[in-house]
Amino acid sequence: MKRIPKSLTLKLEQREQNNSLRKLALPNHLIDFASNDYLGFSKSEAIFNRTHSFLIDNKIIQNGATGSRLLSGNHAVYQEAENCISKFHHSEKALLFNSGYDANVGFFSAVPQRNDVILYDELSHASIRDGIQLSNAKSYKFQHNDFEDLERIILKLSSDNQQSITIFVVTESIFSMDGDTPNLEELVQLCNKNNCFLVVDEAHALGVFGDHGEGLVQMLGLQDEVFARIMTFGKGLGCHGAAILGSQKLIDYLVNFARSFIYTTGLSPHSVATILVAYQHLQTEKEALQKLRENVIHFNQEKKQLGLNPLFVRSKSAIQSAIIPGNQKVKNIANQLQGKGFDVKAILSPTVPEGQERLRFCLHTYNSKEEISEVLRLLSTFVF
Repeated sequence: MKRIPKSLTLKLEQREQNNSLRKLALPNHLIDFASNDYLGFSKSEAIFNRTHSFLIDNKIIQNGATGSRLLSGNHAVYQEAENCISKFHHSEKALLFNSGYDANVGFFSAVPQRNDVILYDELSHASIRDGIQLSNAKSYKFQHNDFEDLERIILKLSSDNQQSITIFVVTESIFSMDGDTPNLEELVQLCNKNNCFLVVDEAHALGVFGDHGEGLVQMLGLQDEVFARIMTFGKGLGCHGAAILGSQKLIDYLVNFARSFIYTTGLSPHSVATILVAYQHLQTEKEALQKLRENVIHFNQEKKQLGLNPLFVRSKSAIQSAIIPGNQKVKNIANQLQGKGFDVKAILSPTVPEGQERLRFCLHTYNSKEEISEVLRLLSTFVF
């Protein structure tokens, strides 16, 4: 059947009129400033070869079976990987999920209860918002990285409720569209003061911050102050999957009540082995982390020298965003950069709020300083 409901057609037409219609594109051969493969692990022959050797040496391929982990899909390599991850992140336990989206939806739909409250940063990722929508808890957003606004809401909730309530505070250590970070030390103090449970999504901090890429929470030594951390592997680790870090009781609860964990086919042994090997590689691969940090510093120095700082959101992460309002305008500049051989993506509304359209530059270990200087030089000629 080729027909679809008229309402769907109208929504597609509206996207076309707003220059925001999404389309799938094949990989290209442009210089990569678009992917989240910050350390280049998805291209690593060493990780690829070690993963296959691990599977063969441990005879895991022959024993593989598909299914929910509560049925036939809980391979022996899961336990080894989760033990490795929890030890690496100084967490009591870790639980693997198929993706960061599944982890966030599973956590927020299951953990906060009917009489609880979720307070989330207004720029929280769509996966967090979708999980919150599935929750029975009430939810309120606070202004981006504004802890005065957050505390105002907490105090109002406390005064409006005669009985004590459970409050979950949700943020990201590195925000996916802006690349900026909250003051986590201040946030921990606020949560402790008000007896709130802090949840931090570390998707874009894993592999980027910390001596071994542990993430920002651990780099600051705050892991024991955070109720749950969500670590996503599709960015810095260059592979599929995610993990929720927390106490044994939290993990037990998720195994019993997180529907995105219970009612889905578990990752294949190959995928889990890739995660395990990527973590092992992260512990020894200091050169890649150092090169990435040098590239972030060089990018910030170059944009300052070219007078581009006013365009950019302040960021010390691998994500650097230049705000260029208007879908058509930012798409035109992205097309010009792509025409010069640089894969820089335009982020359009409604993915970001109208007026906050942007070019999103993702930095990698494999970007040369010359490439960084040239793409910023071209940007300056296109916008000034």
